[in-house]
Amino acid sequence: MPHFTIEYSANLDRRIDLVGLCEEVRTTILATGIFEPGAIRVRAIRCEVYAIADGMAQNAFLDMVLRPEEIQKSIGEAVFAAVEAYLEPLFKTPHFALSLEIREIGRPLSWRRNTMHARLRDES
Repeated sequence: MPHFTIEYSANLDRRIDLVGLCEEVRTTILATGIFEPGAIRVRAIRCEVYAIADGMAQNAFLDMVLRPEEIQKSIGEAVFAAVEAYLEPLFKTPHFALSLEIREIGRPLSWRRNTMHARLRDES
C-alpha cells in the first residue's frame, strides 16, 4: 500500500499547485501498475514553522516520503522524476530543496481497515 507524504514549507503555497502535484504523484504511482488504485494515498502537509539553511525567507523545501509494502526503486525514480519536472521552475532559484525517502513499515506495526478496495474492484 503506497502512502506518499509531501511536507512543504508554507512559503511555497503561492508557488506550487499542490492539488495538481498530489494528482501528478498519484497518477505516476498508478501508472506503474504495481498497486491497486484503492491502496494509493497521497497527502501534502504544510509546515508553518521551519528554519532552512542560512535562514533566508526565500528558502523553501519540499520533502517526500514513500511508504509502500513492496519497496520498488523504480517507483521512487519515477515519482522523483515526475515531481522534479513538475517543480522545475523552483530549481531556477538558489532557495529550494527537494528530497524523497522510501520507508518500509512492516505488518506487525501497521493496522488497516479499508472499504475502498472492494468498491474499486467492483467498478473494474
